[in-house]
Amino acid sequence: MAALVATFALTITQNSARAAGVPLSQGRPAAASSTENIGTPASAAVDGNTTTRWSSASGDPQWLSVDLGSTATISSVTLEWETAYAKAYQIQTSADGTTWSTVYSTTTGPGGTENLTIHGSGRYVRIYTTQRATQWGVSLYEFQVYGTADTGSTGCSTTNAALNRPATASSTENAGTPASAAVDGSTTTRWSSAAADPQWLQVDLGSSQAICGVQLSWETAYAKAYQIQVSDDGTTWNSVYSTANGPGATELITLSGTGRYIRMYGTQRATQYGYSLWEFQVFTGSGGTGGTTTPPPTDGEVLLSYNKPATASTYQDDGACPGCTPSKAFDEDPATRWATSSVNGWVDPGWIAVDLGATAHITKVVLQWDPAYATSYQIQVSPDGTNWTPIYSTTTGKGFKETLTVDGTGRYVRMYGTARSNGYGYSLWTFDVYGTGGNPTPPPALPPNPGNPEHLVWSDEFNGAAGTKPDPAKWSQDPGRGQNGELETYTNGDNTSMDGNGNLVIEARKEADGSYTSGRINTSDHFTFTYGHVEARIKVSGTQGLWPAFWLLGANFKSGTPWPNCGEIDIMEHVGKVPDSVYSTLHAPAYNGGNGYGSPYTVAGSDFASDFHTYAVDWDSSHMTFSVDGHNFLTADRSTVEQTRGPWVYDHPFYIILNNAVGGDWPGAPDASTVFPQRMLIDYVRVLQ
Repeated sequence: MAALVATFALTITQNSARAAGVPLSQGRPAAASSTENIGTPASAAVDGNTTTRWSSASGDPQWLSVDLGSTATISSVTLEWETAYAKAYQIQTSADGTTWSTVYSTTTGPGGTENLTIHGSGRYVRIYTTQRATQWGVSLYEFQVYGTADTGSTGCSTTNAALNRPATASSTENAGTPASAAVDGSTTTRWSSAAADPQWLQVDLGSSQAICGVQLSWETAYAKAYQIQVSDDGTTWNSVYSTANGPGATELITLSGTGRYIRMYGTQRATQYGYSLWEFQVFTGSGGTGGTTTPPPTDGEVLLSYNKPATASTYQDDGACPGCTPSKAFDEDPATRWATSSVNGWVDPGWIAVDLGATAHITKVVLQWDPAYATSYQIQVSPDGTNWTPIYSTTTGKGFKETLTVDGTGRYVRMYGTARSNGYGYSLWTFDVYGTGGNPTPPPALPPNPGNPEHLVWSDEFNGAAGTKPDPAKWSQDPGRGQNGELETYTNGDNTSMDGNGNLVIEARKEADGSYTSGRINTSDHFTFTYGHVEARIKVSGTQGLWPAFWLLGANFKSGTPWPNCGEIDIMEHVGKVPDSVYSTLHAPAYNGGNGYGSPYTVAGSDFASDFHTYAVDWDSSHMTFSVDGHNFLTADRSTVEQTRGPWVYDHPFYIILNNAVGGDWPGAPDASTVFPQRMLIDYVRVLQ
């Protein structure tokens, strides 16, 4: 999911006054369910020109959506209809452009110009029409969203404060679906209630906390109407969110409340069954700008363990895990780790300890495990590094990211593992200790999240004369052989030039001697960046054996950090043998290659090589959302990645790469059906922050 974004939740009325100022939607990416013809695209409804329009096909329902770029406080929406207007429609908002919540609805739309006064916030806004007023489609001269751009991120933690906390419920369907199953961090276990209304599930967070968000991962038996409520004592409840149109699936909700207890209170089931949640996640914190590698502190606690002296029972230093010393768990580099020795450390017990430098009150420990994790372990404290006292113990450790609420005092803290998850040893990417006291060293500050609104910070429109090379002030040629079994040799510019029509051409050729050549360029020596909206309009090459790509690589790769530790963000890859799909994927030390975190975008029966398409990613400290032609199809949520796959390694500068590969492990080699030469055309590349 994307970063937490509030749904519109307050009063919506109509009035005759048009909102003042430039709409937030003007010039922003727009998408639609359909278009009547090429002359009435979705973009025409957000171009600020009342002589151009979007019009749909003649059918119900239809929709038009706009991406505001980031969260904004919305004051009004203006609809300027053409004659073909909607009689019945909804205004909807979404956190990720995929899951939508209805926030306004009418069945008596008058057409003409409609001004809706709205008090709320959101990133994506759309009009969803369900009944046309004419026999034609629906058509808008302008779809204008007004408001105030927010100045930064919400500061809402991406750590699930409800994880493994005490949970209770009004009822359970059976012994196999207890309340605790909705807060255990597993999406394969669930709580389900009896088949009656109302029902509730509540969590004790352990102390009063500022609550800024909730994520509900519903099973098929979801709530149509429910409230999110908070309480100081578990008896008297205050509602902080309410809906009568819950969509089910995964709901990510921004809210504001304070309490020790929080519950989902369901009042209307969507099915004949009860209520059922795979996971009930709660997020805490407020204010601030920019991202952090670790959760923001609460109640005065700070990170105590950064770069503090560390020891361990053993450590690994070989080809499989070079330099995996104890200090690597405390360096705030999510791509380095500690592991027990492969020679004598794949035994029980195994441990790692940190010296905080002075006595501290420890309130929280965060463990980011490698697959070699502990199923049974203790968190222990000590005044002298010799005599240890347990402050946390479990025999059901689940690995990945574990956030533990603890209470203890000591100078030394250690993880003491007594049962391994597999035949290997113990390994931690990070071991973060929070609290007060100690002798903390502040960790390095991380980049701020993108601005709101975002502004163009770098671009290349490729408007050079035919035959000219890419601007050497922006791009470096990257000659040599490709990786991953590729067959081409990348030349020093011979295969990369402008066509004189506003495009860069990267041409893959089969040479007279049977060898293959192509082009690869990057911005590593000219432009690197962290976070933002990155897009390119590209017409990919096709045919068997071709592999064009638009991607980002961690800039520290150039200074010696190996792949995949540097991180890789594949915005678009296309393999010729699958013409109707493109792919977006993340690669990191814990998930890479064929095990990368990603998804295809498929338009069945199409051929992406037949036309230009716009490929983009929206990237900040909490998520990445990938899109094709404005259609969001994959959101990599930081919290989900950390709790299901491994560390998030994308909080540092990256550079841009364009290449047109031949052959390789994924696309396979060219064959008798392959046609050469193959041209990859790039209209532009743009970065906004």
